[in-house]
Amino acid sequence: MVQTAPATRVSIGEEFGLRPGAISTGKMVAALRRLGFDAVMDTDFTADLTIMEEGHEFIERLTKGGTLPLITSCSPGWVKFMEHFYPELIPNVSTCKSPQQMFGALVKTFYAERVGVDPAKMVSVSIMPCTAKKFECQRPEMNDSGYQDVDYVLTTRELARMIKEAGINFDELPEEEYDDPMGESTGAGVIFGATGGVMEAALRTAYEVITGKTLPSVDFHEVRGLEGIKEATVDVDGTKVRVAVAHGLGNARELLERVKAGEEYHFIEIMCCPGGCIGGGGQPIPTNTEIRAERIKGIYQADVEMPLRKSHENPSVQALYREYLGKPLDEKSHKLLHTEYVERGEF
Repeated sequence: MVQTAPATRVSIGEEFGLRPGAISTGKMVAALRRLGFDAVMDTDFTADLTIMEEGHEFIERLTKGGTLPLITSCSPGWVKFMEHFYPELIPNVSTCKSPQQMFGALVKTFYAERVGVDPAKMVSVSIMPCTAKKFECQRPEMNDSGYQDVDYVLTTRELARMIKEAGINFDELPEEEYDDPMGESTGAGVIFGATGGVMEAALRTAYEVITGKTLPSVDFHEVRGLEGIKEATVDVDGTKVRVAVAHGLGNARELLERVKAGEEYHFIEIMCCPGGCIGGGGQPIPTNTEIRAERIKGIYQADVEMPLRKSHENPSVQALYREYLGKPLDEKSHKLLHTEYVERGEF
């Protein structure tokens, strides 16, 4: 089986002559089926699941006096940087696994049981915009299924090369849909691919879970864009939540030094690569500021086109909790979907 990351859908088309930001989701799914995968599913599904876990983790810390700011943990390049250079902030970093690793853990447990396949006979592959994902899937703690949760990671460029080598004409492929049940997602899952997207997705859910009220608008424009560090204060039913977003490790270092100096934030998103995952090391070359901006535009267009735009409204995620996981931060959720970090010392 194979999962595809949010950012791949707005970049793989570049390898076949399409403009940066062109949404090629359906053709990518079709190409993967023709390469021989038995099941083609969407990392956006576990991006929604990440928001359920991370959003509730944030709410718990905010309301019960936990360690703040909570810092996101989706980007393995950022996580390893933190383990080397800011290990004192380990308690601040979300214990949530990345969407890739949540997906891997569920494929060889929940999905294996559902389809009646021995997980020992499953091969779990992910298509990522990120070269650091290759390291992440081999971290020794990423085997909560009883096996290595994700066996192989291919970058966007590597998948494009495979499609070409197989003689598949990408332009002529039909638009196909992901397989169920881990193929359904929301706009919140899609925007994980852009800097500020994880923050925005989390705010969409956290606001409604905390207040019980419907958001007046799902768009949090303050955390969007290519500015190196973005800050915003969000009014959550009278509670002023101060958030910050950084992309690129130089900007991350600057923001973390502010935190160490005592500046107060509640929630911080950090992505290793400029622009977020859309600018990842495994994306089509060249990647420059203009191309990043076009890919980000494609990500938000894909979000707008989704029938559901909040992670907690994903029916397949709701069913997963009902039938298998229990509830966010519950015992089973914690075993499969959460992890821990280690101090590594400087290089």
